[in-house]
Amino acid sequence: MKLSPPSVPDHDLNKQLRAAKSQLAIYAKDLKELLVREKKKAKKLEAVNKQMQAYAQDLKAAYHAERQKTMELEKAYADTVVRLTLASRYKDEETGTHIQRLSHYAKTLGLSIGLSEDEAQLIFDAAPMHDVGKVSIPDMIMQKRGPLDEQEWDIVKQHPVFGANLLTGSPSQLLETAREIALTHHERWDGTGYPQGLQKTEIPLGGRMVMLVDTYDALRSQRPYKPAFSHAKVCDIMLHGDHRTRPSHFDPQLLDAFREIHEQFDIIFSEIVEEGPSTSVVD
Repeated sequence: MKLSPPSVPDHDLNKQLRAAKSQLAIYAKDLKELLVREKKKAKKLEAVNKQMQAYAQDLKAAYHAERQKTMELEKAYADTVVRLTLASRYKDEETGTHIQRLSHYAKTLGLSIGLSEDEAQLIFDAAPMHDVGKVSIPDMIMQKRGPLDEQEWDIVKQHPVFGANLLTGSPSQLLETAREIALTHHERWDGTGYPQGLQKTEIPLGGRMVMLVDTYDALRSQRPYKPAFSHAKVCDIMLHGDHRTRPSHFDPQLLDAFREIHEQFDIIFSEIVEEGPSTSVVD
């Protein structure tokens, strides 16, 4: 026997339909209000986004302007110190070409041990200031033709401290690097250097690098107390030692790098030469 669903009176069905329509109308109203609120939020977000973009543009412009000011200030600092450096070389046997070569040696050495281009360039720019402290050494000592006595030599050995004092206190990364180099470029890996007797990695990398390249160029150059040595002789002295210079003076990593790239040092020395009469070279 087939059962039929119970019938719903028409008035009850109409009542249910009216209730459903009423509920749907409420939902529609809520959705409309929600849509309006979301549109308002979207407009506010869009306005905030535009403000943030404008702020970002202003911030970017301010950053570039400040960076430009910083670079100009750093350049002014560096220019002042370089002028002091140039003044200091007139009190010593060092020449302008020595200072130029030092930068090129140091950058070449830095790149060979894995420094980035920017890091190597920083050493390049800072290296010329290594002996700026010599401006504080009396002329009667710096220009003395004969050997220095013990007291005079003790004064000369303070030029790294004098140089560091001249360069200290600047916010410039360049001048801070130059200060480290000025203070430590006479320190030795084995602790026998001056003025502090630092050893190994107590010595900043820049100081260790400039100590090596300064030694190379000094040996290649003629001085009142020595002739100019050939590249081959200088390599032999630095790699095997003599009565004054020993391999233990140098950072072993840097010395190994020098062993690999020494020919580039010879090229730099040959290309950046002082104008004037040629000097005899001792092999």
